Amino acid sequence: MNRLSGTRDWERRLYLSAHPFAYPLLRALARFGDVVRVPGLGVVVNDAAVARDVLMDGETFRKDGPGSPGDLWTPILGPSVLLNMEGEAHRALRRKLADLFTPSSTSAICARVLEAPLRDLSARLAKGEEVDLVDVMRVMAGAVICEVIGLPDIDEHACREMFEAGERIVSMVDLRTRTLSSAQIAVAREVLDPIGEVAARAFRAGDETTVMGRMRALGLSEGEARGAAGAFFLTGTETVATLVPRLVALLHDHGELGRVAADPALLDPAIDEAMRVTTPTPVMLRSVHAPSALGAVRVRPGDRVLLATHTCCRSLGPFALDGDPAKTALRRLWFGAGPHFCLGYPLAHAEIRAVMRALLDHAPLEITSRRAARGVLIPTYASLRVRRAPRATNPRTANPRTENAGSGENTVTPAGAETEG
Repeated sequence: MNRLSGTRDWERRLYLSAHPFAYPLLRALARFGDVVRVPGLGVVVNDAAVARDVLMDGETFRKDGPGSPGDLWTPILGPSVLLNMEGEAHRALRRKLADLFTPSSTSAICARVLEAPLRDLSARLAKGEEVDLVDVMRVMAGAVICEVIGLPDIDEHACREMFEAGERIVSMVDLRTRTLSSAQIAVAREVLDPIGEVAARAFRAGDETTVMGRMRALGLSEGEARGAAGAFFLTGTETVATLVPRLVALLHDHGELGRVAADPALLDPAIDEAMRVTTPTPVMLRSVHAPSALGAVRVRPGDRVLLATHTCCRSLGPFALDGDPAKTALRRLWFGAGPHFCLGYPLAHAEIRAVMRALLDHAPLEITSRRAARGVLIPTYASLRVRRAPRATNPRTANPRTENAGSGENTVTPAGAETEG
């Protein structure tokens, strides 16, 4: 097997390891048309344009009601957390929160929180050490979200524990899940209630240098701040932590790491293209609130609409750094669209850029081993170890040791655990 035929299969391997049954089902459903009704599952949308129309129509297709994300998360997070809201209440809360996540403020948060971890990462790579990017990203993403919810200055062990706790909650959900059981809700609340209390203390302190303090200044209630902290915790770690190892692997496997390292202007396009291919929210859910039609399929109130975001995004082909004008039509569909476009998008990109710049400073990099994760919501690597390659190595022709090529631990993102707000 040549290098590319072996390494380019890794994205599919990650999905199969996470969702060994759901992923093949979703890919198979794409062959039945742009929109298909599946008994027991819902109305599945496989076309990007139709999916965008659904996301833009918040009156007909909502995040509350039967089969919606609200059914999953309201019992855990409360009624006011963007993830489960629509209409004027949603617009009002979103307006208040929008100023918390501007490009400048999120860059400042990442610069402050990640300064020490990035310095350590650079030092280890400079010494030629192997670094597990999965573990590194869990610590960094955990540190940033802890800062956001008002729990700064925690150690690496606590960051890992926070990440694993959030991963356990979202992994309770799969394509068939419409509501969580009483036992699952109890487990989730055991994790989230202490986080809510930390956020509430930061809120009451009112320090406007903190996100929670600024929420108070913006007129949010303590309950809204607690709910927002829980939502940030659930959606704000895995997207970034899982994307960076996959982005590095995609660039490496397609011989593009050296090119992006040499041309900083390519970093943002590379991030977007990796987001398209990996699709941080492979599935989005909506509940139908008024009679309508999606293509040739009629829908009625109470129907569950399942947007196969991964299918929509992958319809434009495999990873390719050089631009295809058709890809711009997606307009970051993987982060949602319309009133629910991901509020944390600037923060996610600020984190990814900061870490990638540090990694690319040490190019060429080689992958020494990798392993797919099982039993997770968002497909990811269980481990991806890299090190600084000898300067004589050409990253386009090197034959890295990608052992475990036969291990297919697969992970698929559960329906409803969306990054959009």
